[in-house]
Amino acid sequence: MKRTILLYGLSLAVLIFFLKFIEYRFLVRDLSLEFYIGAVAIFFTVLGVWAGLKLTKKKTIIITNPAFQFDQNRLDSLGISKREYEVLELMAKGFSNQEIADKLFVSLNTVKTHSSNLFLKLEVSRRTQAVQKAKELQLLA
Repeated sequence: MKRTILLYGLSLAVLIFFLKFIEYRFLVRDLSLEFYIGAVAIFFTVLGVWAGLKLTKKKTIIITNPAFQFDQNRLDSLGISKREYEVLELMAKGFSNQEIADKLFVSLNTVKTHSSNLFLKLEVSRRTQAVQKAKELQLLA
């Protein structure tokens, strides 16, 4: 944090020095007004483009677990169907029940039924617990 503040303070000091230098040259050497305005306009254009790129830069975070091994036998032993597993995957991605229903082209009640079945089979009472238990059982990455 201190480094960022120091860099911004230093860059502002350089900017003020540059503007005062141009102002001095304008007043003393009698440069044209267009040059002075043009230099300031170019500087602020470059500054605006840089700030815009910095603020709109998308940050992507990819979390992968190289030790993850999907355990199909565990899935079968728990009796989780293919559709229930799809619901579980979408729960893990943070989708709501309505979003899951829209993605899987089923009704909201069907998603709720699959969720209830998952909770019983995984012996949990909440979505977050279901996702956590599925990760512990290596059903999800």
